[in-house]
Amino acid sequence: MPKNIAIIGAQFGDEGKGKIIDFLAEQADVVARFNGGNNAGHTIIVGEEETILHLIPSGILHKGTINIIGNGVVVDPKVLQEEIDNLKSKNVKVTPDNLIISENAHTILDKHIQKDKEKNKHLGTTARGIGPTYEDKIARSGIRVGDYAKDDSKLKPFVKNTTLMINNLIDKNKKVLFEGAQGTLLDIDHGTYPYVTSSNTISGGICTGLGVGPKKVGNVIGIVKAYITRVGSGPLPTELKDEIGKQIQDTGKEVGATTGRARRCGWFDALIGKYAVMVNGLDAVVLTKLDVLSGLEEIKICVGYKYKDKIIKDFTTDIEVLENCEPVYEELSGWSEDISKVKNFNELPQNAKKYIKRIEELLEVPICIVSVGPERNQTLTLKKEFLF
Repeated sequence: MPKNIAIIGAQFGDEGKGKIIDFLAEQADVVARFNGGNNAGHTIIVGEEETILHLIPSGILHKGTINIIGNGVVVDPKVLQEEIDNLKSKNVKVTPDNLIISENAHTILDKHIQKDKEKNKHLGTTARGIGPTYEDKIARSGIRVGDYAKDDSKLKPFVKNTTLMINNLIDKNKKVLFEGAQGTLLDIDHGTYPYVTSSNTISGGICTGLGVGPKKVGNVIGIVKAYITRVGSGPLPTELKDEIGKQIQDTGKEVGATTGRARRCGWFDALIGKYAVMVNGLDAVVLTKLDVLSGLEEIKICVGYKYKDKIIKDFTTDIEVLENCEPVYEELSGWSEDISKVKNFNELPQNAKKYIKRIEELLEVPICIVSVGPERNQTLTLKKEFLF
């Protein structure tokens, strides 16, 4: 069993990381966020209660779990305070004992939000001030949370040296869950630039965004949907603009947790999956929202891109290719059964099992969890050895 686990979005974000992190956080001592800001949204459903978190790590709903916002995150103090107040209104304990913010994280100010709205409309960003804050950080003119908190008595008790803290916790054999935001294809260096976010979303961002050496990271698990979605602008080679796409969008309730924008939907893209396995060093994959595909007679998997009479088998971040290629598909038979109440792999319809196995073969890594619904108990564990 691994001591530490990293959860990374392996597509364009919105893969269902919040649910999986919440599911695994029950066994974790620490949940640590390393990148992004309140442009991310993790939705957690427990019974009838839905909680959407934008900055606070998803372990906050578990008693005794320490939640760390690392130096790689950009923090909007107003949003953070609203989130704390909202959690407290639901009788969730939020104190400086279970929520700690890095003194070296950068602060999102009103000027950053305004600049984002004016400058970055064409990129389809969330206009939350994320990019301009990272701009100031790189230009060495930003305001870090440690300095900002000197004049903010509400925030001050939560601000500490998280680099020292998380390394001490790891050295004491505490189980750490590293929480990624957004997805691999939105990484500033390795995504579909310029239609990306402004931080490193891949597993390497854990080291820089928390001050943790690579040998301490443990198992890296990628989260993929059983199909693929994208919010905002940018290429999506397998996008479905027909009735099937609309059905997946409606059944999957594909609306952004942060923006409320509808997500574009497409067939599972194995080239993107293999690329995510490579750049993150994935040990295993979690497949979410398999239940959404129930009722489809035929399901397709993209296994290549046809571009100028050539078949491309490896993913490229070349926008020209991605916007003008034609997906090459493998076709599999679908299933009609409702799988949302299935409790183990053997109970799944034969064609659902075949779909899972085919994705495993194409990505060349095992699938350790399959999610068949939004609630904690709608989770099938296939391979426990990758988990706590």
